[in-house]
Amino acid sequence: MAGGSFGPTGVAKERAQQYEGRVTVFVVMACLVAAIGGSIFGYDIGISGGVTSMDPFLEKFFPVVYRKKNNQTKIHYCEYNNQGLSAFTSSLYLAGLVASIGASTVTRKYGRRASITCGGISFLIGAVLNASAANLGMLILGRIMLGVGIGFGNQAVPLYLSEMAPAHLRGGLNMMFQLATTLGIFSANMINYRTEKIKPWGWRLSLGLAALPALLMTIGGFLLPETPNSLIEQGKGDEGRRVLEKIRGTHNVNAELQDMIEASELANSIKHPFRNILELRNRPQLVIAIFMPTFQILTGINSILFYAPVLFQSMGFGGNASLYSSVMTGAVLALSTLVSIATVDKWGRRILLIGGGIQMIACQIAVAIILGLKFGNDQELSKGFSILVVIVFCLFVAAFGWSWGPLGWTVPSEIFPLETRSAGQSITVSVNLFFTFVIAQSFLSLLCSFKFGIFLFFAGWITIMTIFVYIFLPETKGVPIEEMILLWRKHWFWRKIMPPLEEFDEGTAGNKLPELGSTDNIPAL
Repeated sequence: MAGGSFGPTGVAKERAQQYEGRVTVFVVMACLVAAIGGSIFGYDIGISGGVTSMDPFLEKFFPVVYRKKNNQTKIHYCEYNNQGLSAFTSSLYLAGLVASIGASTVTRKYGRRASITCGGISFLIGAVLNASAANLGMLILGRIMLGVGIGFGNQAVPLYLSEMAPAHLRGGLNMMFQLATTLGIFSANMINYRTEKIKPWGWRLSLGLAALPALLMTIGGFLLPETPNSLIEQGKGDEGRRVLEKIRGTHNVNAELQDMIEASELANSIKHPFRNILELRNRPQLVIAIFMPTFQILTGINSILFYAPVLFQSMGFGGNASLYSSVMTGAVLALSTLVSIATVDKWGRRILLIGGGIQMIACQIAVAIILGLKFGNDQELSKGFSILVVIVFCLFVAAFGWSWGPLGWTVPSEIFPLETRSAGQSITVSVNLFFTFVIAQSFLSLLCSFKFGIFLFFAGWITIMTIFVYIFLPETKGVPIEEMILLWRKHWFWRKIMPPLEEFDEGTAGNKLPELGSTDNIPAL
């Protein structure tokens, strides 16, 4: 293997206890600005469901759905079953999937800031196209540009946050991305609630306001500093050290800098990171990078958030009531993310993921039972049961908000060594967007076919993913990002999968890095 002098991880030894520094205003502000990228993702999730329930929008672009919705004889669960309408929502995520692959190269070669900026510009263009759309083709083109923006933003922002944050608070600061996502969803729901009353052009305002977070993200991309990891990887060692000293608030950054240098040496020797990530030694991270985003989507959360107004209307709620209910779920999601930020670096990742999974299973089963017994076959939900359904949905969203919502992004962004980090994040984003596309495209048809059984379908997947975490995911709390790979050799299962250390250490004798003691021992940058 190339870069063998550093061993299989690129890091000579564990030295996390030597890390110094504190949380500075500089790093918090940088993370806040970067996390605005999450608000773009959240705004689109929230805005699309509300817009697709507005009569003027449906009448202009989807007249078949409009007529079906306003037909006196309704088929429960099936009013919105239309592949064209689904494509309006899902086309964004298919475009994002493709864009995220290219974004990996940009993120690695040109830095995290470059991808953040590209994402902001693409999303800005998409927002303008959607707000001014005169026909379906222009509308879909706008959605594709939004998807490109999300592909770049979701690729770069979690990496940026993980690399800027100190190890002991990385989980909380990384979750700024998810917090911004939930605030974006809540803002979109609030805007939909107001613009639904502005006829016939309220939907244009809803779609056009996406330009605001896109503009902030673009400006932030120009103003943010690059991460020390990326600067060192690009050969800008002196600048990397200066940024590291600034964000840690101390000049004594030797230990952390040494880890970055060693990881960078190995990263730069890897010419084909996607090929490298398939090697056996990277199997644990690859499995987690695939299954975490897969399970995150298969909770069913995106179905609820995309189609909240549509879903509530299909269950008998009126137009205003459905939008109001989606506002409530958006608010709960935002507040519950604060719980995760406050506890993730204290309690750890595993307990939140497992606890949230159990709560979500109970909620999905409860909704299925209520709808199975009290809705359908000419039955309408009574006011009391309608309120109960909203409460259970809020409990489900709360569980997701403090568990799989933020941690579905946090865990994959922190487990890869530098040489495969961009490729690993690209896989995470691509898998997330692929299953988001699949669910967005198929949910309305599944709802029509399965009816209340759709919630049992999602409950089954949540059960599987909760067991998966219990068996296969080690606790990553407090482990420095550059030493994360050493964790897999301590795990009862993954240490059986990974090849012996001797396979990587051959030829490394007599070629060791100097021990730390002063700045004189740091290799020349």
